[in-house]
Amino acid sequence: MDLDDNKPGTAPTRRRFVTTRRLDRMFVELASVYRFIARFFKEVWFPPYEFKEIIKQCYEIGVRSLPLISLTGFIIGIVFTNQSRPSLAGFGATALLPALISVAIVRAMGPLVTALIAAGRVGSNIGAELGSMRVTEQIDAMEVSATNPFKFLVVSRVLASTFMIPALTMYTTFVSLLGGYLNVHQNELTTLTTFFYQVFDAITFLDIIASSVKSVIFGFTIGMVGCYKGYNSSKGTEGVGKAANSSVVTAMFLIFIEELLIMQIINAIRAV
Repeated sequence: MDLDDNKPGTAPTRRRFVTTRRLDRMFVELASVYRFIARFFKEVWFPPYEFKEIIKQCYEIGVRSLPLISLTGFIIGIVFTNQSRPSLAGFGATALLPALISVAIVRAMGPLVTALIAAGRVGSNIGAELGSMRVTEQIDAMEVSATNPFKFLVVSRVLASTFMIPALTMYTTFVSLLGGYLNVHQNELTTLTTFFYQVFDAITFLDIIASSVKSVIFGFTIGMVGCYKGYNSSKGTEGVGKAANSSVVTAMFLIFIEELLIMQIINAIRAV
């Protein structure tokens, strides 16, 4: 049957064909993602180990992100403190402001904000860089010269993002707490010792572990998504732009899903 004719019964056949084609593409994409991740876990354990490239990528991901992370974290601490004060003042509980800030930033805002900023900056950078290398056939040239491009380009970047996002999260948390302290000190004249005593009194060891685990997962997700989109890009310069854009969107989407799932697991553990 010709799918383009207008005979009765043609439209349902066309719809079934389109639906099947979309499902096929989705399952093929999932299979490609699975093979890509499986190859990473296979390559990461065996030499050669690209230590110089890993250190270089740690510098690019971590050190070069510090100005943006510092400014964003400091502003978040001040803004969150300002927004929380009226609610607590209505109950005469402004003394609990340091505890509220610490719980919110350590448990959720620190890891999440750091991951979102890194997804925008690091994810797009990795996707565009590998995408341009793919469309200009630099990756093919590495394969011809007996160099393993997957280990050199993908493994090093995923490991660097997995290592550096937790470090950036700790730094963001500290800067945010510092911004919150300056705001609290300006309005309530709370001393630095009193502020951080209340901060550490409000959080638990489980909060710190959960924040660290989330940061590691977020870092792995950002690196893996950026590398996958860039490594498998095509269609010339248009593909490079799509790789950078889809790296950011996909990474942010997965980060929110992971945040929801991890939060449910931690709350279940906390309730035990």
